Amino acid sequence: MVRSTAAGDEKILSYEDVVLRRSDLDILSGPEFLNDRIIEFYFSYLTSSSPSGTILFLSPAITFWVANCQDAQAISDVLEPLNLPSYNIIVFPVNNNEDVGRAEGGSHWSLLAYHKKGHAFLHHDSSSGMNRAHALRLFKCVSLFLDASGSLTYMEVADTPQQVNGYDCGLYVLAIAKVISDWNEKNKEADWNWVSEIKKQVTPANVAALRGEVLELIRSMMGNK
Repeated sequence: MVRSTAAGDEKILSYEDVVLRRSDLDILSGPEFLNDRIIEFYFSYLTSSSPSGTILFLSPAITFWVANCQDAQAISDVLEPLNLPSYNIIVFPVNNNEDVGRAEGGSHWSLLAYHKKGHAFLHHDSSSGMNRAHALRLFKCVSLFLDASGSLTYMEVADTPQQVNGYDCGLYVLAIAKVISDWNEKNKEADWNWVSEIKKQVTPANVAALRGEVLELIRSMMGNK
């Protein structure tokens, strides 16, 4: 997604390819909708915390661009170097922004996850399928890069924990991504379905606590610079 920077919104941390700013701390300090920078930061953190290297977390910017690009060759030019078929799991953040020219647009985040062993994409939406059309559009854009036969399955996960307010959707995406990442590291030979772990671990209390945990993670990294 396109990003805008307000005057005086200074950089506070560079982590991998992500630059966080003072306004990102403000978002995490209060009950606000997460922006793409925070999600990209946490996905980068999960990547560095996943030693197997078998899971890929795509950034919101790449996911949004792929889902909205009308040029098949341009999409191929972006996705081919990522070597998507080499991963067991690929996690895509989904945003409902319809305006490709609007910075930080959209009002809802959800998560689409591909699992090679399950031969399927699972869409986890914390607001009753609000992003279904957007997730399906993304699925259609990327599925053929993973299986040229077109036989991959798309599933809406009805048991996805539901948010209890209008602003924590991004935190649900982070919490679900963390569960999938941990599940991947511990269950490489087990049943491919991680839904039961998400139902157990992604609770309103745990999601609310995650906001503070991410904030403290960023502050600790700032202190180590």
